Amino acid sequence: MDRVYMAQSVPVAENQVPDLPDCNLYLMDEALVEGVRREGAGSREAGLETWGARLGRADLARLAAEINRQGPVLRSFDRRGMRIDVVEFHPGWSEFLSLAFAQGMHGGAWTEPGQGAQVARAAHYLMHGQVEAGSLCPVTMTSAAIPLLMREPWFHEIRPLLASREYDDRDGPLTGKRSMMVGMGMTERQGGSDLRANLSRAEPQGKGWFRLTGHKWFFSSPMSDAHLVLARDGDGHSCFYLPRWLDEGRRNPVRILRLKDKLGNRSNASAEVEFEDALARRIGEPGRGIATLVEMASYTRLDCVLGSTALMRQALVQGVHHARHRRAFGRLLIDQPLMRQVLADLALESEAATVLALRLAGAFDRAGQPAEQALRRLLTPAAKFWICKRAIDVTAECMEVWGGNGYVEDGSMARLYREAPVNSIWEGSGNVMCLDVLRAARQEPQPVAQTVDGLARAHPGEPALRAAADRLLSALALDADGQQAMARMVARDLVLLVQADLLLRYAPDWLSRAFVDSRLGTPGGDAFGARPVALASDALLQRAWPG
Repeated sequence: MDRVYMAQSVPVAENQVPDLPDCNLYLMDEALVEGVRREGAGSREAGLETWGARLGRADLARLAAEINRQGPVLRSFDRRGMRIDVVEFHPGWSEFLSLAFAQGMHGGAWTEPGQGAQVARAAHYLMHGQVEAGSLCPVTMTSAAIPLLMREPWFHEIRPLLASREYDDRDGPLTGKRSMMVGMGMTERQGGSDLRANLSRAEPQGKGWFRLTGHKWFFSSPMSDAHLVLARDGDGHSCFYLPRWLDEGRRNPVRILRLKDKLGNRSNASAEVEFEDALARRIGEPGRGIATLVEMASYTRLDCVLGSTALMRQALVQGVHHARHRRAFGRLLIDQPLMRQVLADLALESEAATVLALRLAGAFDRAGQPAEQALRRLLTPAAKFWICKRAIDVTAECMEVWGGNGYVEDGSMARLYREAPVNSIWEGSGNVMCLDVLRAARQEPQPVAQTVDGLARAHPGEPALRAAADRLLSALALDADGQQAMARMVARDLVLLVQADLLLRYAPDWLSRAFVDSRLGTPGGDAFGARPVALASDALLQRAWPG
């Protein structure tokens, strides 16, 4: 008997949101474009537009998701049982690092300096971080190491490799490579942020070389060609340049014990290592290693601000895009007053982070000016504290915009959410940053007080700024214990004052008004959209994402 096959109806995916189409991450971000021009990098816009289009391609977003699903794997031995300590990555990892190197994010601001170099790098970083955040770690470490290494008499030996725009993922001696990366290893299991508790030791071997024994609890970017590490040198701690391969073609005995099984940042490897008489060169002044690496951290902390700002931006874009395509209760989410209030609040947070991040990058460009140097010293830890904290809340709220679809790994929101906490912890947790703000204020109390007061005086018609400045100055006048108890408020209010000042100067009036009224003018709600100020407008939401 012949069988009769009945045609099965294929269900139609109704009311489901399409993936973001190809777009230009630079041209679609008004706050970014305006900030690049304002902070002195306008002459570099052609390159930013080109890379904005490349980074905004949908196929690259799909590749980013893939390399975060298939993270790095440690191979301690080869098939013959020989120790190799190699970390293997998804092939797409090399593509993202190649993109970063081609943009000069790993060192171009130092090896090719010029007007707007740091700001242009920051803009590239803000776009790259929206697509794939893990590959930013080795880029950050390499860039932050260069200004320290430039002071060494042997820097000319590695300068061409650090200046190269061609990423070279081969694992071998530098003599056979076209470029290089530099990682960092500071913390140890018994100390964490307390670097004075470090126990690794360095013994002199002559001709500027030392033998290192000990361990590192967090060893960033373990396949980098060299690392800057901290070790005891006599009665103090010094900084050392530790190559992965030695000139004679053998591996330096740095043993990778295991890779960290991290919450996020899954595409990137972080490791625990031990040094078995590993050879290293001392850099900087003997016994001043902590100060040397703290200087390096000032550069990496800028990148934490940039990375968190990038996550906020991408989460916001995904939230607005979803709301424009998803219907509930008879109309699109974007047309519903409550959702509009939430998205507008998120848009204000994202734009304020962007203008602050670019202002900070501009201060790094203008490091030769004492006022900019002082601002950078005070504002960098405050911005890292506040922006990185806000990124966690922003990504959580944008995930909620997606509803249950945001909580599964098929989409992008789960990865953004898991990625968000890392910058708040990396390179010093929130409390460490706030203590650093207090330290900067104590070192230069008069200039800091003038800076805070000046932010309010610049806007005499804004009593909310005056009130915030007075509150901040009162906290800074307390004794040491009193200051420490108020440290988080000090860091927050400093950032909000700077953000309000920048937006009042440069943003549309309706945007700056909404920010000041919601952040400084009224008791704010803890949740986005809960502030007693009407925020939503078509202009604000269109500016946030015109797609």
